[in-house]
Amino acid sequence: MAAIDWIEGDIWGIDMPCHPEALRQGGVAFLDKAFKRTGALPADNAVVAITRFEDCPRGSTGRKLLLSVEYAKDSPGLHKDLFVKFSRAFDDPLRDNQRFEMELEARFAAVSSEPGFPIAVPACYFSEFHHETGTGVMMTQCVPYGIGNVEPHYEKCQDWKVPDQFEHYRALIATNARLAGTHRAGRLPGGIYRNFPFDAERAAAADPIRYDAQKLRNRISRYIDFCERYPQLLPANIRDPRFHARLMDEIPRFLEHEHAIKHWLYSQPDYIVFCHWNANIDNAWFWRDDSGALQCGLFDWGRVRQLNLAYSLWGCLCAAETTLWDAHLDDLLALFASEFERAGGGRLDPQEVRLHMDLLIGLLGICWLLDTVPLILREIPDLDTAGDRFDPRFAASELARTQLHMLTVFMNLWETHDLG
Repeated sequence: MAAIDWIEGDIWGIDMPCHPEALRQGGVAFLDKAFKRTGALPADNAVVAITRFEDCPRGSTGRKLLLSVEYAKDSPGLHKDLFVKFSRAFDDPLRDNQRFEMELEARFAAVSSEPGFPIAVPACYFSEFHHETGTGVMMTQCVPYGIGNVEPHYEKCQDWKVPDQFEHYRALIATNARLAGTHRAGRLPGGIYRNFPFDAERAAAADPIRYDAQKLRNRISRYIDFCERYPQLLPANIRDPRFHARLMDEIPRFLEHEHAIKHWLYSQPDYIVFCHWNANIDNAWFWRDDSGALQCGLFDWGRVRQLNLAYSLWGCLCAAETTLWDAHLDDLLALFASEFERAGGGRLDPQEVRLHMDLLIGLLGICWLLDTVPLILREIPDLDTAGDRFDPRFAASELARTQLHMLTVFMNLWETHDLG
């Protein structure tokens, strides 16, 4: 697809750069205009220099930059180090195909700085999107990982490197619950309610199971073969032939009842919340407050919208170790219910929350995670030489590592929670 250099956005109505080189050409003049247009930069100040313009080859969508600027007047509220995210990757069709995922994130960033947002998010300096072409750009505060009291960044699905995993997931769950409860209480900034109305029919239509019963069984057979060929990569309980026989019988039942389950999940207003659907530990930053309590903020708000609160839980916990699920899930659900009520969202029954979560995970796992085996083998074709899931090749390949891990979590939940 031919590159677009500049295009007028739908949010602020000004021309925006569509790729890094366009931003470089726009330079200081564009940044000054954009930051003042959003109100991030006062009229009596100015962007006067760009001091860093560095490619950031991370993530699965668009192009990204680390950008540093100088202002005419320094201010404690102005960040010099910024993170720039484009929706487009004109040189990579696979990444570019996902460009529309940024639209909701860009609209969220534009209103997230309104007074009253209950959790920490990176300060937004400019956020714009053009719906027709899926072209967008976001410029936000760059999280200062490892500086001052901010902890280092934690990679997705490598929680064995995280000190005190339970404490960190308590911080994540409490933050998600505070956002959800504040939404149910009607106390989020008005821009959130205007820009993110709930559409039950659209929500139920999302993430459909794409295969008939026979094709699902074919994918289960492929998973069984994976277990037999690479037993060193998976825990014993999800390699058990008796469990595999259950999968063959039970997974098609979810297909049979998919629409009824979705109707139930989206017909209970108390469980519909504005939430971050991908609050994995790598999309957060952590610090300790003056009392020593661990706190966290969240970024990477792609596809943000109103959803069943189970999305918030699965999006947070899908990258956690199965040992944490097995030992601490009840504690975390109780914490979610407590923080949700404290934020004004009303009383939740943790066991009812667990039922919502189990049903949603059943649907999402069937929809997405039964297709992980060929993705893993494509990334690491000689898996028979891998000693275990900690093989360095999994550390090097985020796709292989995350697909293996989330498949393991999904199958472990099916076995331990008796999802069928």
